[in-house]
Amino acid sequence: MESLLIPSTWLASRSFVAAVAYVLIAAAVTVHTLINKRDVPAAIGWIGMAWLTPVVGALLYVGFGINRVKRRARRLKGSLRNIDPLRASGAAPADPIERLKIAIAKITDQDISTGKVVAALACGDEAYPRMLAAIEGAKVSIALSTYIFRTDALGLRFVDALARAHRRGVATRILIDGFGGGFVRSSAYRHLRRQGVPVARFLHSTLPWQMPFLDLRLHKKSLIVDGVSAFLGGLNIGAENLLESRPKAPVRDLHFLVEGAVVQQIAQQFEDDWSFTTGDAQTESKPSPEAASGKGDAARAIAAGPDQEVDRLVLVLLSAIHSAQQSIRIATPYFVPDEQLVTALQLAALRGVDVQLVLPAANNHRLVAWAVMTHVRPLVQSGCRLWRAPPLFDHSKLMTIDGKWSLIGSANWDMRSLRLNFELTLETYDPDFASLLSAIIDARRTRPITLAEIDGRRFIVKLRDAAARLTMPYI
Repeated sequence: MESLLIPSTWLASRSFVAAVAYVLIAAAVTVHTLINKRDVPAAIGWIGMAWLTPVVGALLYVGFGINRVKRRARRLKGSLRNIDPLRASGAAPADPIERLKIAIAKITDQDISTGKVVAALACGDEAYPRMLAAIEGAKVSIALSTYIFRTDALGLRFVDALARAHRRGVATRILIDGFGGGFVRSSAYRHLRRQGVPVARFLHSTLPWQMPFLDLRLHKKSLIVDGVSAFLGGLNIGAENLLESRPKAPVRDLHFLVEGAVVQQIAQQFEDDWSFTTGDAQTESKPSPEAASGKGDAARAIAAGPDQEVDRLVLVLLSAIHSAQQSIRIATPYFVPDEQLVTALQLAALRGVDVQLVLPAANNHRLVAWAVMTHVRPLVQSGCRLWRAPPLFDHSKLMTIDGKWSLIGSANWDMRSLRLNFELTLETYDPDFASLLSAIIDARRTRPITLAEIDGRRFIVKLRDAAARLTMPYI
């Protein structure tokens, strides 16, 4: 009899330990979620997963739900940083664009600067030769930040140009995302290291307890040369952007050459990321007379990421939409924003603003293409005009307001860019550039997205699209 009781007692003990572990694990996830998650649906989802699947749910939460990146930029603050713009001017300006300038200053804690977009470069066919020429002509410094850095024939040209610059004494630093640049094997990283070029992988580790890269990514694309000029936009480094060579999976994109004092703000964002990744002390370089000349229109670099206390990019976009009086032009490859941005665009259209949104005809992420269809019906119903761009996947990220304000850079209109990625954008108050950008967006409006198309999908397709939307924070 005793021999029969021992196994049952042992099993009961094991069951009790498992039950206690179940409760403790689920409770720990619940407490951490309640304290740290401001988004109510996300908090409810994580708590539900923790209690329904305690082990799997907890592992997923540790990998994807915890923001391990907490940093504060160590930079010199401008003398105007703590001055209330409204108090300094005496009253709120009447011009909505001027009010937008004040709002973004408070959101970003970044003073307005000056600069000019001197070139809009179509795809890698126009951008890469200019970038390579800038690297070859660099005299003092090169700082390159990229999400993807392939080692195809085009990528190897960049590797060689950067290595030559390093050998001739130019202070050269390369920052590649730890996930987009290849997690298991980053070929570009290895090529650059072999040639002695200072290079680092952002948020990369092979140790399970040091893996914040799982859901946080450096999505910035910038090249700063001698602190005088900067290239930024949506262009990664890869032959798929060379349309004239007819690649198998071509990508249409726009990249921009920027000059002026605002280049120093772009360079400072690279310094923050480099210091955070490598632990090196930041170098506070003085701008060259050319960069600090103050020429150009009002402009400001806007960095956004999960290390900030507010959803900076969301607030910037909301402020811009609410300031619009005549027109809003948007081109984005991935349009899966949260509901507050959809509502803001609806309200803009309802108050008579001409809202034009251009999306790719073909998408390189099938799940994103499906998920988009769950968001757009309220916009079309409210009077927003949605369009498909011409064939070829269009990776451009563009926005204008009233032909006076523009936003360019690396950020998409999706949950990843708005909340999880480290992004770099540039706002400009140059009417000529805004008119050029608006014309580029308008030229890509080829096929309208209609209510008949949206409602005409089969039920199983609508169900598929709705399910795809749930995966957006994780792809």
